[in-house]
Order: sequence, then structure tokens, then C-alpha cells
Amino acid sequence: MKRLENKVAIVTGGAQGIGKATVIKFIDEGANVVIWDVDDNKGNQLANELSPKGKAVYMKVNVAKFDEVEKAVQSVIAQFGRIDVLVNNAGILRDATLAKMTPEQWQQVIDVNLTGVFNCTKCVAPFMIEKQYGRIINATSVVGIYGNFGQTNYVATKSGVIGMTKVWARELGRKGINVNAIAPGFIATEMVASMPEKIINMMKEKTPLGRLGTPEDIANGYLFLASDEASFINGTVLSIDGGVIT
Repeated sequence: MKRLENKVAIVTGGAQGIGKATVIKFIDEGANVVIWDVDDNKGNQLANELSPKGKAVYMKVNVAKFDEVEKAVQSVIAQFGRIDVLVNNAGILRDATLAKMTPEQWQQVIDVNLTGVFNCTKCVAPFMIEKQYGRIINATSVVGIYGNFGQTNYVATKSGVIGMTKVWARELGRKGINVNAIAPGFIATEMVASMPEKIINMMKEKTPLGRLGTPEDIANGYLFLASDEASFINGTVLSIDGGVIT
């Protein structure tokens, strides 16, 4: 039997990168997957590509807007009747040093990476509580643990996500809901591929395994935490980083 047979999962930021790899992995494991993203072209294309393999639905959702999230959750419930898994994967970057970071850059990242995680979990949790079952998996980052130059806004959100994960694990655990987080290291996403070769090589040098991670490496972690194999894991932060040296 497949590990997510007939489960209903929402993956935010699911149209590309790590989110896309997660959607594909979940479909392969038998889940019905709802892709939330703001890129209509990539979202619809992915849903169409996966339709022969399983039930994949795309919805345009800006996770930073509570009303949009609330409406989208109601739509998922109307279509599927329940939500078993929520992967809070959506995130953005607006890097700058403290001296150069604008209030707009700060707020944009806070709105998506931190408030977006709150919005999605706030709207989904009541339906999981009703069923006394759920898996909530939040995307943090190794920089949320160790910090990183030029990423005040991003690091603040990823550290905040770790804190929210710990709180929700306590609040929701007795209601049958496991809440965990994954902290990726340097991952070979489309965004990283566009960086200068010197930076990419530096990332590899800092990783004892000698390579960048793949989106599939992170998707495997999401799959594990979403599965029944992780039924006694709650409130943990799983680092998938190749042993990165900070």
C-alpha cells in the first residue's frame, strides 16, 4: 500500500522547486494533492501533467492574504471533505544587509514566510481537529538555526517558523495532529541555479557530502513526516542539509 493512499494534502508554493517535487512525490504515494501557488501557468501545467497519475488540483492562493486562504480551505473541504496533510512550503527571498534593507523588503518576506504559515495553519487546523488527525509540516531553513549574512528578514521568518512549530506541536498534539518542520540546507533549486558559479561552489564546499541537495531530498523528508511512519514524531526540526558547516 502506498504511504499516503487516499490522503488529501495541500502543498503551498507547490508549482515549482521543492514544492513541485513534493507534489509529485505525494501523488506517486497515492495522495490527492491541492497545489497552492500564485503562478497560474506553472500551477496549471503541473496539475495537468499529473492528472493521469492521480488527483492534482491547482488553486491560485496568496498565503499572505488571510481571506484568500480561508476561502481556498473551504473550497478544498467542499471538494474533498477533509484535509489530512498541510505542507507550509511557500517562501520568498528579498536579501539585503541591515543597512540596505528597506521596510518593504522586510515586510514582504514576513508576510509570506511567517504570516503565510500562520494563515494556512489557522484555517486548516479546525478541520484536522474535527477529524482528530493531521500532519502539518513547516518549511524552515538551516539559516533559521544558524543565521546568515544579508538575510535579516528571511532568518527572522525561518526562526519564527521553528518557534511556531514547537508551540503548535504542544497545542495540537493531543488533538491527533503532528506538527514538525524541515530545515533544508543548500538545495539546487531554479533560484540557486541562477547564482554565480563561485557562490554555488562555496555552497558545495560548506557541505561535507560535497554536493547541493536536490528538491527530491526535501520532498522525501516531507513524505516521511506526512506518513504513518512518523506518527510519534512531533515538534521536531529535521535538518536535511548534508551536514552543512556554518
